[in-house]
Amino acid sequence: MSEIEPRELRDAFGRFMTGVTIVTCLDEADRPVGFTANSFSSVSLSPPLLLVCPGKFLSSFKAFSACSSFGVSVLSEGQEDIANVFAGYKGDRFARVDHTPNCDGIPLIDGAVASFSCRTHQVMPAGDHSILVGEVREFAQSPGRGLGYAGGQFFSLGLEHKARDPGARKNICGALVEVDGGVLLQASPEGYRLPECVAPDRTSLRVCLRNELQEQGMDVELGPVYSVFDDPTQGIHFAYLLAKATHVSLPAGFERIPFSELHGLTFKSAATARMLERFAEEARTRNFNLYLGDAVSGETHQIQERA
Repeated sequence: MSEIEPRELRDAFGRFMTGVTIVTCLDEADRPVGFTANSFSSVSLSPPLLLVCPGKFLSSFKAFSACSSFGVSVLSEGQEDIANVFAGYKGDRFARVDHTPNCDGIPLIDGAVASFSCRTHQVMPAGDHSILVGEVREFAQSPGRGLGYAGGQFFSLGLEHKARDPGARKNICGALVEVDGGVLLQASPEGYRLPECVAPDRTSLRVCLRNELQEQGMDVELGPVYSVFDDPTQGIHFAYLLAKATHVSLPAGFERIPFSELHGLTFKSAATARMLERFAEEARTRNFNLYLGDAVSGETHQIQERA
């Protein structure tokens, strides 16, 4: 067998879609600590067991390895900021997040779709992580959808469903294909346009787009929905996805336009121009936002890319 490349293996693991949780406990000085984890799983109903896998790279690893109890909060849609705080913020994380202590004084995240208070059942070493098994003593849940994570990015099932408009007479799906600090565009008499297709129905947007990109010679990885808007005058529903090219060969008829050169270009529509201007700015910071609305105005929801 060939040697396994860790980054590629991590990417392969990331293909599995998970939820996002915040795992918390108290350290030996009774100070709260916590980290963001998608390595969470239910284990058993009788007895009621779950597991999480703290990594040895965590500053709080010692606390979780020795804790007698801990908590798990399953984040809801819209709580991406909380996930980012517990994934990388170096200061007092709990000062930035609303939380409520459980009966053991361990903080649980307010607004989570589910939370579990656990007694430590078993701790097992597992390579560069540990497997922390907890016996559920108390739990709570609330209506709503959980925050999703796959391929290094957050996603929202609720927002994905909103991206499929059953009332539209025509569904157009396109892609913002990123390659080497630029995006692939095709020149047309009306201005630059993105690669796109007309989907036969609202449930086949991704399939239609993937097939279209392959026919045009593009080897890409489709990401989350990035911009969704309607043109009620024509009964057209537009949905555009983030995408990354897996190689740098330009397909016939397309140009790679650097992010810095997008501003000022002529595009096929004003809506496309606004979307590309926003994309150029967000690609610089890697903080992407899903737009929902019409061709003129709407609202954005964070879909921040993760390293």
